[in-house]
Amino acid sequence: MTNNTITITDNRTGKKIDLPIKDGTMGPSTIDLNGIKGGLYDNMGLFTLDSGYSQTASCKSAITFIDGDQGVLLHRGIPIEELAENSGFLETAYLLIYGNLPTKPQYDSFCWEINHHSMVNEQLINFYRGFRRDAHPMATLVGAVGALSAFYQEETNISDPNIREKAMIRIIAKMPTLVATSYKYSIGQPFVYPRNNMHYTANFIHMTFSVPCEKYEVNPVFERALRKIFILHADHEQNASTSTVRMAGSSKANPFACISAGISCLWGPSHGGANEAVLKMLQEIGDKKNIKPFLDKVKAKEANTRLMGFGHRVYKNYDPRAAVLKKSCHEVLAELKIHDPLLELAQELEAIALSDEYFIERKLFPNVDFYSGIIFRAMGFPLSMFTALFALARTAGWVAQWNEMMSEPTQKIDRPRQLYTGQTKRPYVPMEKR
Repeated sequence: MTNNTITITDNRTGKKIDLPIKDGTMGPSTIDLNGIKGGLYDNMGLFTLDSGYSQTASCKSAITFIDGDQGVLLHRGIPIEELAENSGFLETAYLLIYGNLPTKPQYDSFCWEINHHSMVNEQLINFYRGFRRDAHPMATLVGAVGALSAFYQEETNISDPNIREKAMIRIIAKMPTLVATSYKYSIGQPFVYPRNNMHYTANFIHMTFSVPCEKYEVNPVFERALRKIFILHADHEQNASTSTVRMAGSSKANPFACISAGISCLWGPSHGGANEAVLKMLQEIGDKKNIKPFLDKVKAKEANTRLMGFGHRVYKNYDPRAAVLKKSCHEVLAELKIHDPLLELAQELEAIALSDEYFIERKLFPNVDFYSGIIFRAMGFPLSMFTALFALARTAGWVAQWNEMMSEPTQKIDRPRQLYTGQTKRPYVPMEKR
């Protein structure tokens, strides 16, 4: 990193201060307020206001790099396209956590650890029976992941790097079991135990769709598509849920509580719920003949009319994850040979939007949520499971980000400031005088 400075002047007082500028290995430089002796407030009497933190770096990280203008997503320097085409999900998880791709012995050991920690305590299974039968899978998942801290109390000692590593492995290993259990509970089917002889993604599909009374064969096309989705969703820099995990972790909360907090944030329709919103939009359109009138409303910016699954807050060009998933989407639909009006409607919408100058000029291309939602529906997942699947994949990034933060020697509890706009000091008025 190189260090430079920029000078700012307070026009009210004429006072000047030099702010240090830090360069990372890639991406924009940052004004390092941590590098000011005494801080910006002590020197100038100022805070900074950045709603949504869209221009503020909350941390240093070596895990994921995004260039939204160029459509670039790198994990530890490796392009997401290469990982999706050549890697497995657990290999990608290893890369995120440890910083490099594993050797064969390292990979085999990591997979063994994951496979042999995939079961959960039987009492935790009983925990599900306390929920209403119609509970949303994300609601049960938030509770179940948070409850892990009651069963694996050793992992709450986060000051020990070895215990942190064990906690990360346990969380990644148990998440497919908990997500599948949340699904099974929601539809009233018996829970299916994980199998140590199956790969991570295949094991999850088996736990989700098999039943004890008959043999179930995992479709390799499904497994390949879901593996790619998991890799593409594994991490995405300092998004809302990852920042939530880091903020919860900054108080030294146990890792299970931190991941549960991340799941809660992911549940929001503006974040992980976006792929659900795509399917809801398609249901509202209803028929191919309604696509053009719907797009006309989008162009006219009519109230309550949004084109979901197109464009991205970060990517001002094409979402690199969508390019990979588009191919998988069409492979799954070709494999199934099904005639689902909603899926056919999605394909027609994609074709029309990609050829419309309005959307081309504004670079409103289909994003990863558009294609993942279609794939999930084609595979038989109900709408309520879409965000839970996202959480399963993002767990790898969450634990990597959490561990990186916990390994930072200067780590301290997060405490954002505010621009106060309320009442100035005033006296209390007794009730009889109000």
